[in-house]
Amino acid sequence: MAIGVDISRDKIAAFCRRNNIRSLAFFGSVLRDDFGPDSDVDVLVEFEHEHKHSLIDIVRMEAELTEMFGRKAELVERQAVERSANYIRRRHVLESVKENTKDFV
Repeated sequence: MAIGVDISRDKIAAFCRRNNIRSLAFFGSVLRDDFGPDSDVDVLVEFEHEHKHSLIDIVRMEAELTEMFGRKAELVERQAVERSANYIRRRHVLESVKENTKDFV
């Protein structure tokens, strides 16, 4: 399945290293046929266990991804999805993920 944006593997790998991201995956419309010019890019990340980050860090990472993709990016933590009480969203997100871990490089 193709991803709806041009992605530099080197830039994604560098982004993951800089931000202590263990895995990065795409989900949502970026993986579907309804991905359009106004669609955002939904990114699911899992941080290294010892990595602590703040809301400011998340906002900064979203801004960096937005610049990288040339469209709005939304960053979601895998752990938050897995702990979500909304089982429908949890299942939808986790089942629609296209894995792009550090093997993405």
